Amino acid sequence: MADTDLKPRGGKPKGMTDTVNDLVELLKAYAKQETVGPLQRLGRYLGFGLAGSVVIATGCILLLLGLLRLLQTETGTTFTGSWSWAPYAITLAVALIVAAIFLSFIKPSKGRPK
Repeated sequence: MADTDLKPRGGKPKGMTDTVNDLVELLKAYAKQETVGPLQRLGRYLGFGLAGSVVIATGCILLLLGLLRLLQTETGTTFTGSWSWAPYAITLAVALIVAAIFLSFIKPSKGRPK
C-alpha cells in the first residue's frame, strides 16, 4: 500500500486511530440506516393495522348487537316463550359466517414456510 493511500485530501497522513474511528462511525451510521428506518416503517404499519382491526371489530360487535336487539324487539311474538333462545342462535350463526368470511381473506405469503 502506498503512503498516499493513508492521506486524506488535506494532505496530512491519517493515523491508525483515526482510521478505526472512521470505521466505527461508518458502521454506526450504516446500522442506523438499515435498522432504525425499517423499524419505524414497520411500527407505523403495525400501528395502522392494529387501529384498523380495533375499528372493524368494534363495528362488527355493534352490528351484531343491533341484529340481536332487532330480532328480540321487532319480530313480535315469534321469539317468545320456548323460542326465546332463537335470536341468540341466529346472531351467533351470523357472527360465525362473518368470521369465516374474514378468515377466508387470510392467505399465507409465498415466501413464508407453511
